[in-house]
Amino acid sequence: MSYLPWLNPEELYFPDTNTALQEPNGLLAAGGDLSHERLVTAYRLGIFPWYEEGEPILWWSPSPRAVLLPEEIYISKSLAKCIRQKKFTVTCDKDFYGVITECANTVRKNQHGTWITEDIISAYRQLHTQGIAHSIEVWQDDQLVGGLYGINIGKVFFGESMFSHVSNASKVAFVALARNVSSWGIPLIDCQVSNPHLSSLGAKEIDRATFNHYLNNFVDQPAPLAWSENWLD
Repeated sequence: MSYLPWLNPEELYFPDTNTALQEPNGLLAAGGDLSHERLVTAYRLGIFPWYEEGEPILWWSPSPRAVLLPEEIYISKSLAKCIRQKKFTVTCDKDFYGVITECANTVRKNQHGTWITEDIISAYRQLHTQGIAHSIEVWQDDQLVGGLYGINIGKVFFGESMFSHVSNASKVAFVALARNVSSWGIPLIDCQVSNPHLSSLGAKEIDRATFNHYLNNFVDQPAPLAWSENWLD
């Protein structure tokens, strides 16, 4: 049985991601905290928290890694038609709390409960106030019907979760994200673990060495400033 490292909240340390367990999905360590410093350090290394209420904080670094290169996003004919018809209004950083809360409350197939705990919401709202976490909102008749949120460090966007209450709403959010970050020189959207929804939009899997190459080359570059002010609908 493999030993799982336990993190000390008083020490800002993570094990080498090459030691992550292959099953399940790159489990790397447990414990620690959700401080701003630890979360930023984790994402810079390709690590993210994912756990359910009542569990210790669990840290993950899967390989293969699901990613999207923004210029490779796939837009189906039906999705392109939906975008042309302007059924939705897309905004950025207008309602971060609304998006993360809806992501937490959305019931998903084969998922019991949510990993977006109150502690996660509080920690990521703090990152949002610091200009590190961002949300994309999709509105229909002034109602929030879809969206996504994630972390931007340097020239990498780390996607966290998305939701949709209306057909195509989350896909429209993802397309808008890809188009904007591409225009800002961000070459990679981290999608963590592959699923059919992401694959339908062009996400693919890469190995750890390739993912780390992106991190090594882009997380230290200047991050785009003022997302909401530079957002193109």
